[in-house]
Amino acid sequence: MDWSDLPLTECLRGDEAEVLCFALDRVRRQFAWKTGGLDAEQLRRQHPPSSMTLAGLIKHMAFVDEGFTAQAADRPLGPPWDARGWVENDEWGWQSAVTDDPEETYALWYGTAERSRAAWAEMSADGGLDVRVERGSPDWVVNRRRILVDLLEEYLKHTGHADVLREAVDGLRGNDPD
Repeated sequence: MDWSDLPLTECLRGDEAEVLCFALDRVRRQFAWKTGGLDAEQLRRQHPPSSMTLAGLIKHMAFVDEGFTAQAADRPLGPPWDARGWVENDEWGWQSAVTDDPEETYALWYGTAERSRAAWAEMSADGGLDVRVERGSPDWVVNRRRILVDLLEEYLKHTGHADVLREAVDGLRGNDPD
């Protein structure tokens, strides 16, 4: 798979949920383009003083996408996150990504993005973005809108990281693949 396999339907006059989901789809494609098509060495390469890698970004975003979506849908995390202690230790993914097989890392992220996209479409039709969600404790109650915006923000931040790292790996530059 590559960035062109991710669906993107233009949304010029959608409702709030449609526009936010469109923005998320668009930034997912940018993230996939910036992180895609690389070999193991390129994905694992560090650029000091940062220890961040493109492999780590991919795995981290798979976890973030899965976690935020599960929270909004009020369901537990599924595999592999449920068996790895990720909620307690986000560093595990960043560290393990540098030894993971690149095809497995890409498959993990693409699978997560596909499931998340379907879940957000379903949630938008089932109660919409105003549904209230408890985030960790009864003192922190938000709505799905807040979680969707937080997810979009995470993608935007880490797509910026991927932009810089990818240019350092092979010179790829630009905002959009097309």
